[in-house]
Amino acid sequence: MKAAVPPVPSYPLSPLARAGVLVRALALPALAGEHPQQTAHRDAHYLLVLLQAGELQLTLDFEDLTLSGPMLVLISPGQVHRLRGAVAPQGWGVSFEPGLVEEQARDVLEQALRQPLPLAQHPRFTELAYPLLALLANCQADAANVHMGPMLQALLSALLHLVAGLLAPAATSSGSSISRAEALLAGFRRLLRQHFTTWKQPAQYAAALAVTPSHLNDTVKALSGCSVSTHLQQRTILEAKRLLYYSDQSVKQIGYALGYDEPVYFGKLFKKHTGLTPQQFRRTIRE
Repeated sequence: MKAAVPPVPSYPLSPLARAGVLVRALALPALAGEHPQQTAHRDAHYLLVLLQAGELQLTLDFEDLTLSGPMLVLISPGQVHRLRGAVAPQGWGVSFEPGLVEEQARDVLEQALRQPLPLAQHPRFTELAYPLLALLANCQADAANVHMGPMLQALLSALLHLVAGLLAPAATSSGSSISRAEALLAGFRRLLRQHFTTWKQPAQYAAALAVTPSHLNDTVKALSGCSVSTHLQQRTILEAKRLLYYSDQSVKQIGYALGYDEPVYFGKLFKKHTGLTPQQFRRTIRE
């Protein structure tokens, strides 16, 4: 009889963190108390990796990635990932609580860093980021300083604004602000993260944002290329893939967990987006 697949574990930020921030050099071995990186898992926090040199082999939401420095990588809360291997990695990993990220910066980070970003063409960024990360690591080591928590948070904020400036310079330049349309899209994405399992109608998001469903849909589609319904379905299908691969829940149970009371409808929706039934996807991805 085939052994059951254990559910993918989800880990909070390490107790070694101070003030919601943990910095570690990639070249150092894992610290006592850190969760294992070699098995598939989710984090309840962000992990920003600046690979200065060397190589990392990651699996991130079903995609096998081989990363060579210099490169910037973001793993967001809830993303399933594991470290498959590493070759002489140099650089830093910064784990931090989502609450420490301003919403505008969070939207920029998650959208612009959906794929790893090579940094060879951004020498000014690395010139500023490397010493800032080294300072973060040095400050973290000063455990006796009672003021170190606020300092770590301030340095993290500086780092994230530096990254946001690299990813979306027009939105972070002095005196500039995002448009009303961009703010509406950002608000929709925040609500989607929070409610995608229970809010299935575009009108629910529109009501929360105090706009009409047609205005929300037109704005989201104009800026992102996809309708509100497509965003909702894509987010649901991604979570369904995670549950199909990393758990032994039935398709019916997964559909219920994602807000679908009708298993047949859930199965048709999954096949529409993937070309496979949920059962076919589970068999294929586990082979």
